[in-house]
Amino acid sequence: MSRNTGSQPRLDPDKIVVSALDIADTEGLGAITIRRLAQEHGVTPMALYRHFRDKDDLLDALAARLLDDIRLPEPTTAPWDEQIRAVLAACLAALRPHPTIAGLVPTRILLSEPGLTLVERTLALLAEAGYPPAQATEIGSQALCSLVTLVATEPGATESTDPDTRDTAVRAKRAALRALAPQRFPHVLAAANALTLCADRDSYYDLGIDFAVAGIRGIRPTGRTT
Repeated sequence: MSRNTGSQPRLDPDKIVVSALDIADTEGLGAITIRRLAQEHGVTPMALYRHFRDKDDLLDALAARLLDDIRLPEPTTAPWDEQIRAVLAACLAALRPHPTIAGLVPTRILLSEPGLTLVERTLALLAEAGYPPAQATEIGSQALCSLVTLVATEPGATESTDPDTRDTAVRAKRAALRALAPQRFPHVLAAANALTLCADRDSYYDLGIDFAVAGIRGIRPTGRTT
């Protein structure tokens, strides 16, 4: 019989983050714990604390991972609003696969190099459009939050990843809507399918980006009178 020497496998912080991401994607953010991750990697919780001070530090790393997945387009000579749209589309492409943790990004965007790069690029484009720094910051922040909301509230996106379980939940929601009084809620009844499941995800997200860009265009830069 071999003896247990007490040695533990060498931990790779990147692999811990990947494991946390997988747990969040399948079970939700609340399922992530230091103890759970330690079990996943066959080590004691104390071994994880050598890499992450606490759970909040781990969540910072998760947000940094999402931001690092953003593939910003190269700057071009296109109008600023077209470039802003391309930047928002790049952000959305990184957030869409991870609706349960997308909300970590806005409050942690300044804690990593990829996040700072995204902020600098966005503020530069808004400065080109004539927005002063304080106003540009608010616009950029709200645009990012609108993307997070799109991802987190996509109809049907938060249901179980198991197809049968998801279909059962969607059918139950549709049945509840169709039981409403048609005299009071005729439009809700007509939209019951769309309200419970996103039929065309690409169109849903394209429309969301269009709303964000159109909203930015409609805001007058502070200090301008025309």
